[in-house]
Amino acid sequence: MNAKEYQYRQVEEKWQQKWEDAGVFRADDKSGKPKFYALVEFPYPSGAGMHVGHIKAYSGLEVVSRVRRMQGYNVLFPIGFDAYGLPTENYAIKTNTHPRVVTDRNIERFTAQLKRVGFSFDWDRVVDTTEEDYYKWTQWIFLKMFEKGLAFRDQALVNYCPSCKVVLSNEDSQNGKCDICHSDIVQKSKDVWYLRITEYADKLLEGLEQVDYLPNVKQQQVNWIGRSTGAFVNFSLKEVDETLRIYTTRPDTLFGVTFMVIAPEHPLLETYQDRIANYADVLAYKAECAKKSEFERTQLVKDKTGVCIQGLTAINPVNGKEIPIYISDYVMMGYGTGAIMAVPAHDERDYDFAKKFGIDIIPVIKGGDLNEGAYTGDGEMINSDFLNGLTNKKDSIEKMIGELSARGIGEKGVQYKMKDWAFNRQRYWGEPIPIVHCEHCGMVAVPYEELPLRLPKVEHFEPGTDGESPLAKLPEFVNCACPKCGKPARRETDTMPQWAGSSWYFLRYIDPHNPAAFADRDKLNYWMPVDWYNGGMEHVTRHLIYSRFWHKFLYDLGEVPVAEPYAKRTAQGLILGPDGEKMSKSKGNVIDPLDVVDEFGADVLRTYVLFMGDYEKAAPWSENGVKGCKRFLDRVINLLDTVQDGETFSPALEGAFHRTIRKVSEDIESMKFNTALAALMTLLNQITDGGSINRAEYTTLLKLLSPFAPHLAEELWSQMGEQGMICTAAWPTYDADKCIEASVEIAVQINGKIRARVQIPSDATAEQAIAAAKADGKIAEQLVGMTVIKEFYATGKLVNLVIKPAQ
Repeated sequence: MNAKEYQYRQVEEKWQQKWEDAGVFRADDKSGKPKFYALVEFPYPSGAGMHVGHIKAYSGLEVVSRVRRMQGYNVLFPIGFDAYGLPTENYAIKTNTHPRVVTDRNIERFTAQLKRVGFSFDWDRVVDTTEEDYYKWTQWIFLKMFEKGLAFRDQALVNYCPSCKVVLSNEDSQNGKCDICHSDIVQKSKDVWYLRITEYADKLLEGLEQVDYLPNVKQQQVNWIGRSTGAFVNFSLKEVDETLRIYTTRPDTLFGVTFMVIAPEHPLLETYQDRIANYADVLAYKAECAKKSEFERTQLVKDKTGVCIQGLTAINPVNGKEIPIYISDYVMMGYGTGAIMAVPAHDERDYDFAKKFGIDIIPVIKGGDLNEGAYTGDGEMINSDFLNGLTNKKDSIEKMIGELSARGIGEKGVQYKMKDWAFNRQRYWGEPIPIVHCEHCGMVAVPYEELPLRLPKVEHFEPGTDGESPLAKLPEFVNCACPKCGKPARRETDTMPQWAGSSWYFLRYIDPHNPAAFADRDKLNYWMPVDWYNGGMEHVTRHLIYSRFWHKFLYDLGEVPVAEPYAKRTAQGLILGPDGEKMSKSKGNVIDPLDVVDEFGADVLRTYVLFMGDYEKAAPWSENGVKGCKRFLDRVINLLDTVQDGETFSPALEGAFHRTIRKVSEDIESMKFNTALAALMTLLNQITDGGSINRAEYTTLLKLLSPFAPHLAEELWSQMGEQGMICTAAWPTYDADKCIEASVEIAVQINGKIRARVQIPSDATAEQAIAAAKADGKIAEQLVGMTVIKEFYATGKLVNLVIKPAQ
């Protein structure tokens, strides 16, 4: 058989069916083999179907999983669908099709596409976050958090469109306008469900020391959590017996505080409205702030606005000076204490604010030019009483905190950038929150035995009025009896966010059909933790942190056997359009992976997405690159008819094969798939140059290629008359002694510039290497009339000769 006779469509369908019939990719919960749990981020099944980004995202661990099976591991490589969320609901509203119908149709399409590419998923373990037997356990975990005080309700300001009568995200209400109808949005106070993820902030940080994550993945998590150490400081008010408490990471600059700023929504304002002479101005400014989203209010580069509160004055606790209090939009009640101290000499935003409102600017750190701007560097403390003369910031901070504690006006503290997780949506297509509101008993959990609290089937699922969920319009759902006292009560009508189902899906894969628990404990003990998790960089903060939080909570309950869910986390880069830009329909640069499968076959697609560049980096799509991979696979096919007998590697190719086995094996482990494939292409060239290949060599080549191009490898393996399937054959091993080349080419430099290349024995000494370099014809010519003043040999790489004219 040659490449022209190879019918990839029939071959790929044939082997996909054979794999399914034989169940070769099913994980065994009771195997005596070592286990390997590989996890990819399960897809959101959109109507657009798969794109090439999905192929790249899944192909990395697809290759690793196939190698692990050949190495004798019991592999769990599952797939599922993260199917709740706004995109499906919006599409359903637009097309007047129920979200259930849309979801089922999209999952069916995704499944067919994934199978057509030949991914070795365990299809017996598919999960769908919208199925009742799945979200029953999402609700179960939520109730456990509710019991422990980690799920709670609180008032919060939300972006609200009075015209559309919906709550909007910051992204959907930029510049103070509704993204749907372009009306002005307002900020509205609303009860919001939160998960108290901040309780786990330190555990989430500490856990990063126990895992093998990419450095940038770890750093993004550290930055997202944003742990800072500083001090809480109490500023008393002159006119009333009241204290404003602030948090600062720079208590050493307290002598430079010349004003304070509080949030326009601060309760202090309403409490003392009778004392505030310009309360009308305060209310007017607060109303203006209500039209802005949180995103807009906290932007650094914008005009500074605010109102000085007339009638309330703060006292700087370290020097007793009276300082004005302002309200300004950039201070939010949801951040810290809702009040800040301002040091305009050493903070750019405070400096701009002070300049606009004519507030004193007092330097407390020597350096910079205050006529030009704030000085934000380090230096000697000045104008700071007991801190004067100190030059070490750490010492200054510690001394100030000691003084605050001694005087009872503050203490050391820790704050986090990460906020508690807002955990509800006023939409239909999500998990119902299993809580009942009773006038007598308060918030009451739905009994565990009544789970799942089912999402009712409705004809009209458009967003409700006044920011309420569509479920609020269903009296048969809302009205119920209190589980505790039996009196009339009302169900919670908000639903959970899309992040809920993805926060624990890796656990359900372990035991997806268990009706009595989210997973059997013995199976959890066997499979956890996930050995290798790969996904997009866009999910290394929210999803990765949320799922680690849920898992750590379950660990604290004793429900899972390990504290960290993922032992290793890697990431893939984007596939860009042929123009080097991010793919988008509007740019017309989107590549449909199934078009490639139709024209070239799944194996060409699989090979190309891993050969196109560094797996962790973005790379542009290249049609020529696809065709190049097709030619490579064709050459492998064409070798079939030239195979000769031979059960061991031939002397001419033995070293090349052992080196290639080592290279491919090591590169796959470090996700250098492009260089692994390049090594196979180099080996193919060496085989072609040698003019022959035997059975042992060809079957080894097929084994090394099989994780990348499994259908082709299976077919050629079968054509060779080999027993069983190549996907269960043993992965090749190498002999390190046979990887050593007899000779090596080194560069020869003169005064740092390469002038020649010479072959020397691999075990040559420095003296022998230098002698060989000097004996080369080109080098010998350049040494005539010169004196060698220095000789250097970098073993196996180069000789450098430093020369000068002879005297």
